[in-house]
Amino acid sequence: MIIDGTQEYSVNMGPQHPSTHGVFRMVVHLDGEVVTNVEPKIGYLHRGLEKMAESRTYNQFVPYTDRLDYLAGPHNSLGYVQAVEKLMGIEVPERAEYLRVIFAELGRVASHLFMIASGSLDICGWTPWSYCTRDRERILDLFEMTAGNRMTLNYFRIGGVSHDVPDEFMPALKSFLDDMPEMIEEYYGIFFGNEIAQSRMKSVGILPKELAENLLITGANLRASGVQYDVRKAEPYGIYNRFNFNVPVLYGCDTYDRHFIRLLEIQESRKILQQALRDIPEGPVVAKVPKVIKPQVGKVYHRVENPKGEMGWYIVSNGTTKPARVRIRTGAFVNVQMLPAIVTGWKIQDLVTIFASMDLVLGEVDK
Repeated sequence: MIIDGTQEYSVNMGPQHPSTHGVFRMVVHLDGEVVTNVEPKIGYLHRGLEKMAESRTYNQFVPYTDRLDYLAGPHNSLGYVQAVEKLMGIEVPERAEYLRVIFAELGRVASHLFMIASGSLDICGWTPWSYCTRDRERILDLFEMTAGNRMTLNYFRIGGVSHDVPDEFMPALKSFLDDMPEMIEEYYGIFFGNEIAQSRMKSVGILPKELAENLLITGANLRASGVQYDVRKAEPYGIYNRFNFNVPVLYGCDTYDRHFIRLLEIQESRKILQQALRDIPEGPVVAKVPKVIKPQVGKVYHRVENPKGEMGWYIVSNGTTKPARVRIRTGAFVNVQMLPAIVTGWKIQDLVTIFASMDLVLGEVDK
């Protein structure tokens, strides 16, 4: 019997699926094994952090910020506390500024390591997964020795940080930075230089520069599509204007480049950390701020370069101890919209690899 033509069908991928990296659901439309369309379905994490912020005092909300991008907690908190400080005109002590940069960049490295690890795992690369998570553990050890927590630190405060780092922190950080070149060489040899990984990722899932700009994509996904834009350079916050580092940019616009650019950014974060370790001064780690935070009536918008993309904090104060309105612009939430454009026409097994290259964390998506 001869069958003339095929019939399109749709399948649910997620919200409980190992390759969706969290409770993310996509309705995948298929013609055989070829993807004809994808419908992202979000909301399964049941967040509501913006309303939580409006029902809590400014200080009470700080621990919640770590739980947006829970793989890079420090930078979430950095954006929030800096927004409140901008609203109140608070000047942060020098040492606290350096500690903030150190923890933010360590969080960036940890996030990128986990992205590379999970991306390799999605194409059955168990060894790269073990290498990256092994090295990420050293960052989490640094977090734990300082804040007592390994992922959601609750270390930053409005006006600085909660306390100084212990004596063993700086030597451990220096040791980690000294070992990083060898780690990066291992990642390339076992994953990025692997011909199987390259065949699965190169020229797959193209996000053209024009489309990335039109969709307002930010972060490493944008830079992998040929746009050299980083908030730390375009609109420096904190003391980032004091550091010498480059903004990596790649022009392949494909799944491989979206993975590989994270490795390049890890190298740049290492440069920042080395400079911060060299230049950090002694002194207090928190400014003298009122015990009850009550900003004057007004509004503020502040943005930072999060590992998943640009994160913006819009806060409206009505002069009370709780904000009247909080709106969070998260990079992962905006970046979701690129998914249908870059997977259409590829096969179902390519969908898994392409999705991994987007580096989504559902805490940022279902905020």
